[in-house]
Amino acid sequence: MASKTYMQNRVQYARPQAMLWSDNPGTLVEGSYYPDNAEYDAGSGIEAFIILSDHNRGAIDVKPNRIEQRQRMINGRMRSYHVADKLTISTSWTMLPSRAYNRDPNYDSAGQTIADAYTVDGGAGGEEMLSWYENHTGPFWVFLAYDNYRDFGSDDNAYTHLAQYNQIIEMYITSFDYSIQKRGGTNHDLWNVSVTLEEA
Repeated sequence: MASKTYMQNRVQYARPQAMLWSDNPGTLVEGSYYPDNAEYDAGSGIEAFIILSDHNRGAIDVKPNRIEQRQRMINGRMRSYHVADKLTISTSWTMLPSRAYNRDPNYDSAGQTIADAYTVDGGAGGEEMLSWYENHTGPFWVFLAYDNYRDFGSDDNAYTHLAQYNQIIEMYITSFDYSIQKRGGTNHDLWNVSVTLEEA
């Protein structure tokens, strides 16, 4: 499991990156969820989770979809049978480096690396996101970090959770589009990436 120290050291600024993709829903530790397993397992070449970069990221558009059956009754009044509310999330990046680092970051147990970062926060570049898309045809877990304080209650403590992921949703990627905006020299390219996710 990624420890609290590991996740704190993977944050470049005071708050975590807005989105994390994980193949597990994580474990609750001291009121915060942390993804299980390693961010990168060099032995298998498989990532259990990736932290997406906020580098030139556009707005995260969240669209609720209400699944229901509506029918007008004989007296003219509308009746609805509500099944569930599901979310669709879309976002995009412009001029995102194709890779996060100049070499394998080889994170230590404290989330530290000596590799040089190309993204401003060490989050996933375009190629890492593409690799995740190609290797995850089914659902996975999306961790979101934004100001949604009501999820933590209604007392003063609810206002103190900006530095953690506050919403975890099982989702599919419904579209993943990218273009190589600029080809770099010997180190990396710059990509434009757009992603749409739909709740399972």
